[in-house]
Amino acid sequence: MEAQTFKTHRRWLPLYHFVAFPITIINVFVVGYRLFKYGVHRGGIWDLIFAIGVMLAVLMARVMANTVQDRVIRLEMRLRLTGMLPDALKSRINDLTPRQLVGLRFASDAEMAGLVERCLSGELKDDEAVKKEVKNWVGDTLRA
Repeated sequence: MEAQTFKTHRRWLPLYHFVAFPITIINVFVVGYRLFKYGVHRGGIWDLIFAIGVMLAVLMARVMANTVQDRVIRLEMRLRLTGMLPDALKSRINDLTPRQLVGLRFASDAEMAGLVERCLSGELKDDEAVKKEVKNWVGDTLRA
């Protein structure tokens, strides 16, 4: 497996991103098209409502998995930071935003304190800003 970097760290799940979710979106349009082409009726309205519900269920399954993953990252990073930051910064770990913590997870131990200081000063406001500043990328392949 190729080394992970800022440019390659995004995870695509082919069955979700290119099969399941696109099928549900297409289904909403097909059902909607048929409903209006062949006339609005109770069964057709229900079919459209159901198609939208299935699409939203598939989308929410992914959103919920990502939310749980971000919560685990927050916990993991707080534990990691507690063990490596100087005392002056340890007391401010809870001032880091969830998005900053997500970005910091890719940083090496050697650069962590500097990035945390920049986050706390407001220079690095979100995960994308943090990730762009990471010099020694620590890959994470165990993601949802």
